[in-house]
Amino acid sequence: MNEFAVELRDVIKTFQTPEGAPVNAVDHVDLEIKNGEFFSMLGSSGCGKTTSLRMIAGFEWPTSGELFIEGQAQGHKPPFQRPVNTVFQNYALFQHMTVYDNVAFGLEMAKTPKDETRRRVGEALEMVKLGSMEKRYPKQLSGGQQQRVALARALVNRPQVLLLDEPLGALDQKLRKEMQIELKLLQKEVGITFIFVTHDQEEALSMSDRIAVMSHGKVLQIGSPVEIYERPNCRFVADFIGETNFLQGEVRFIDGDKVTVYVPDLENEVTGTGYQTFHNGQQVYLSVRPEKITLAERSVLNHNTFPASVLQASYIGSDTRVLARVGKTVLKVIEQNKISTLDPEAYFQQNEQAFATLFPENTLVLPMD
Repeated sequence: MNEFAVELRDVIKTFQTPEGAPVNAVDHVDLEIKNGEFFSMLGSSGCGKTTSLRMIAGFEWPTSGELFIEGQAQGHKPPFQRPVNTVFQNYALFQHMTVYDNVAFGLEMAKTPKDETRRRVGEALEMVKLGSMEKRYPKQLSGGQQQRVALARALVNRPQVLLLDEPLGALDQKLRKEMQIELKLLQKEVGITFIFVTHDQEEALSMSDRIAVMSHGKVLQIGSPVEIYERPNCRFVADFIGETNFLQGEVRFIDGDKVTVYVPDLENEVTGTGYQTFHNGQQVYLSVRPEKITLAERSVLNHNTFPASVLQASYIGSDTRVLARVGKTVLKVIEQNKISTLDPEAYFQQNEQAFATLFPENTLVLPMD
């Protein structure tokens, strides 16, 4: 078996705008998706993730570059000649067919013997926990059950790669969370490669082995959920994945991976950690997650600790969200509620004075570009 289920090598997909100008929806993309991994393409609308998925499926063809599935160049092969299946956001179920007939449709089109069809449909429905509902019609199912039928229909053909185009987008929040867990468990059970397209960062973080973050047709960073969240390589990725605070400044001193930056809004120097190459005088961003800022009544460190004034505090159960003025800027701080108490003094209140600490290991230095 080839190490990579899917490879995109310098793939470009160009469309014409209504005004007649060419635009690269996918712009020099290189991707290597490993066999058996849950891989997500994440980005906002128009970033190129769905176009990339459609090229893997064969619904679109690259303008240039090449796409490989299991080491085989796909060129301009139509979808039915590719070892992939796609699950769409709208499920695309046949409303006049039973659950059984929907799942069996692809096998029947391929002239699969009836006994084998019945066995494989039964296995696929058991896999998605719908074994008792094969005689129902789609309109008699909930949204989550319809989603499972679409999954079973895709899996019954035993594709080498399953493509999922925002498949949970039509579900309500609670059901969506449940389906995220089920999808991940299902992927581990069947062991095939899942390529998942979403604009929901939390969804990608909770389900994926690796994530490609895309913007304007380009892949900005590929990594595990931990790498993408803890070590974003640019401002866009840091901003898109989760919440963060940005401070702008100029590099003053470098000692290994510790970078000291003068921040005008704080009228002070802040030491952060840089995992890229920087030089003195360079304009940079400091990125620090709200939950990694410590807000306390006393100064915690001799440096990177600044007087703060609480502008707003919102108790939301698991944590308290605080907006604190520090120097000329406002920082978002998330304080986890670790104790169970009704005492208002246990939580920060508006106009309270405190100290905000930005620990160097949690303060990420990023290039300005």
